[in-house]
Amino acid sequence: MRTPIIAGNWKMNNTIKEGLDLIEDLKSKELDSNVEKVVCIPFTLLKDLKDKLKGTDIKLGAQNMHWEDSGAYTGEVSPIMLKEIGVDYVIIGHSERRQYFCETDETVNKKIKSAIKHDIKPILCVGESLEDREKGKEKEIVKSQIEKALEDVENIETLVVAYEPIWAIGTGKTASSDQANDMIHFIRKTIWSLYGDTSDQIRIQYGGSVKPDNIVELMAKSDIDGALVGGASLKAEDFMDLINFKNGG
Repeated sequence: MRTPIIAGNWKMNNTIKEGLDLIEDLKSKELDSNVEKVVCIPFTLLKDLKDKLKGTDIKLGAQNMHWEDSGAYTGEVSPIMLKEIGVDYVIIGHSERRQYFCETDETVNKKIKSAIKHDIKPILCVGESLEDREKGKEKEIVKSQIEKALEDVENIETLVVAYEPIWAIGTGKTASSDQANDMIHFIRKTIWSLYGDTSDQIRIQYGGSVKPDNIVELMAKSDIDGALVGGASLKAEDFMDLINFKNGG
């Protein structure tokens, strides 16, 4: 049975003080120990929050990384640097990275391989635009993203996939629970076509305006293993409600 995973993506939010205060608030909450909890935070916060998270079961995640261990890549952060801090997870291929920073399926593939090589668990983001969905091409797009991201990738057991329809990110719109479950089931079938029964081990999250008032319905679906959460992870009370979805949020 796959362990549910709720991951917060803080994006470009929170100073060190704000981040430490938020984690301190979160630590004071009673959180479901049977749900894996991850906070994916800005680079400037990683070291301080790693120290703050000691003694908790909250995992630490970065929001991006370069695929090379070192080199002349001004402004980039390598997997070696993340590993030294003790980062557990890294988000790879988020739609905002693809849209604003020229991330491609090919660079995503390189980053997935590098993360796995360095024992950092990748959270691979995939998802279609509103235009793709209106044209009925959503599954074609997502299938292509999965296949290109995982080309020649081995040992995918630690991989997490986050299905985030671009039209639902930060818009307040959410795919219906049926739409989300249908696509996540399709993603699992696509991974099965590449890796066989290993696909049963891969956790697949939904992301896109996930909130305390829709988490229970989403998590009740057969194929949804968790959520990658943006805005609702910036308030300890809301993030607690997402983690404690088994109690009705």
